[in-house]
Amino acid sequence: MNHNSSNHPSAQSLRDILSRYITDSPLHRSHEPEPSADPQSSRYLKFLKPIPWILLLVFLFSFYWDFDNVETTLFSHTYSVEGLLRIISISGLIGFLTNRIAITMLFRPIKKRPLLGHGLIPAQKDRIARRLAISVADDMINPELIQKKIEESGAIRRYRTQVSTSISELLETPEFKADIKSWMASSLRDVVEDSDFRTKLAGDIATEIERSSTKNSIDRAALKAYTFLKGERIQDITDSIILQLPEKINQQETLIDHYLDTLPGMIDRSGASIDQFITVLLERLVQQLDVKKIVEENLRSYDEEKLEKMIKGATNEQLHTIQYLGAVLGTVGGFVIWQPTLSIAIIGTISVLIYAADRLLGGTAKVLKMNDRSSTG
Repeated sequence: MNHNSSNHPSAQSLRDILSRYITDSPLHRSHEPEPSADPQSSRYLKFLKPIPWILLLVFLFSFYWDFDNVETTLFSHTYSVEGLLRIISISGLIGFLTNRIAITMLFRPIKKRPLLGHGLIPAQKDRIARRLAISVADDMINPELIQKKIEESGAIRRYRTQVSTSISELLETPEFKADIKSWMASSLRDVVEDSDFRTKLAGDIATEIERSSTKNSIDRAALKAYTFLKGERIQDITDSIILQLPEKINQQETLIDHYLDTLPGMIDRSGASIDQFITVLLERLVQQLDVKKIVEENLRSYDEEKLEKMIKGATNEQLHTIQYLGAVLGTVGGFVIWQPTLSIAIIGTISVLIYAADRLLGGTAKVLKMNDRSSTG
């Protein structure tokens, strides 16, 4: 095994070597894409967006014509519809604007103003951070729950098996095995060439040899004769031997190949112990983490604009839907203002029919799902 460590990839870190050979490792995985918006919400929003503009046009048109002197008969009752366009358009626009202003007031003003006050979320940022941190720490990622999920998922055993399989496959690749052996030699060379480390190790070995030789006069005499003939101290001899270790190991290529080939088997045989060790290690790590403090400090560190972007990024579709639904509900309210009794009766009837249809469809979907499960089971 004669690889030049200065020109060979072994001079790189073990991480670099593994990343070149293990293409399906965390080193090569990209970040998961952010979840896309709910297509159903987007579809509704597409139809809701024009409503405020339509209401504005209707309001402007009402100054030109608004059912002037027009009456209609319904259920034997005569109703005047004069001014209806202006009533429903103003009500719809008020519903839209009030919802829009209410949502804006959640975030703005970012800084407290003398007359306009302070946005709800910026004003309560510290309280929100504290309450959210408590909720997350107690209900979502507390140590007990994490430990339970680790055990239930079997992730440690699964990944350990995957690592063992990957190592077996990699060790069948001559290039990878050569890189690993070269990395081992280079790493060992870096260690033994550290004079401080070598001096301490050689001193400890020399002290142990001299201590052991004092128990036997023959050993002591042989040691003195050896050092006399070499013309060096035991520590100097040991230092020289340590410095030659990388070259000596390079000469044992067959032995190193044997140990590398047996590595996957050793991992499999020690699988239970490895799993238990990693589980205990993770449990202790989780117990040391103050999840509440981490979440709270991170949220407190967010400036108001960043916090606004984070919340809007997660709920933007829903917030816009609420705004435009205000226009729809305001328009419905306009009909109630025009004719309260008639409008409430019609709206109530429609609401009951929608609720009944929803319950019916929900029950049907549940039955179909149960039938699918029973058929597949």
